[in-house]
Amino acid sequence: MSPQGPSPALFFDTISAYQRTEALKAAIELDLFSAIAAGNHTTDDIGAACSASPRGIRILADFLTIVGFLHKHGERYELTADSKLFLDRKSPAFLGGATNFMLSTDLRHSFEELTSAVRRGGTAVSEEGTVSHDNPIWVEFARAMAPLMQMPAQLLTGLVGGDPSKPLRVLDVAAGHGLFGITVAKHFPHAHVTALDWANVLAVAEENARHAGMIDRFAKLPGSAFDVDWGGPYDIVLLTNFLHHFDVPTCEKLAAKAFAALAPGGKAITLEFIPDASRVTPVSTAGFALVMLATTAHGDAYTFTELESMFAHAGFAKSTFHALLPTTQQAVVSNKS
Repeated sequence: MSPQGPSPALFFDTISAYQRTEALKAAIELDLFSAIAAGNHTTDDIGAACSASPRGIRILADFLTIVGFLHKHGERYELTADSKLFLDRKSPAFLGGATNFMLSTDLRHSFEELTSAVRRGGTAVSEEGTVSHDNPIWVEFARAMAPLMQMPAQLLTGLVGGDPSKPLRVLDVAAGHGLFGITVAKHFPHAHVTALDWANVLAVAEENARHAGMIDRFAKLPGSAFDVDWGGPYDIVLLTNFLHHFDVPTCEKLAAKAFAALAPGGKAITLEFIPDASRVTPVSTAGFALVMLATTAHGDAYTFTELESMFAHAGFAKSTFHALLPTTQQAVVSNKS
């Protein structure tokens, strides 16, 4: 409740939030941010660059200014610092491609059926949701989400530790785009990375490894993380954005496979959305539980205490929590001994 008393503002802001989504999606599809970055600042110039009407551009650009993606000075529009970095297609940190995954038909449909998911306690669109066998959605994920993972990958690499001059054997489980293992290899010249995922997804990771100049230190292990022999021993097992798809017993089985695959003194490094014990903070982290409710049968955003318990049951000696600021994710480092 506001200091002035009850207000319907939150209701209207929330019920109309889809308008913000569609406005941003339209701007990315029109390449509006890139057009402004290229020196087009008036509605006529932006419209010409985007093949759109000046009236349409004015209304869209004004809305984007209202919600914080643009600045407006008189009749001229400028990019904010965030938009310049993340929404100009020529920026190496461009995130526009992530909309292909985050606004995909499958994910949207999962949220359209949220009422049924709440009643059921898990996704209402299929038996397993996004974790179904060899789901092609993860190829889209691998291609679309890599730019968004650059910063978490750098921060996660800082948790590896050890001597960079020595060999390092890394298993990247559910590797997706492969960026986490590839980033470790960039910082550890003698690291060798094995990426485990479905064969069609690994093609994307292999492409990224080749582009990064790491292909000679990169190997593929195709198949399901539950069925494939992980091999080893490894010094590091990466479990990035994976455990949240499953229930606790399944996570413990994966933790046990990590324990068995690690050499003495090895570490499992887990990247997750880890809420505080209250499960409502940090806001951008804790809200991820709703994504798991809508899209998976049993997934969740687990607290550190829950993750610590999973790894302890699998035999790990100690787990430590690490905030990966300024990202919205956190990490857990679990030591085998």
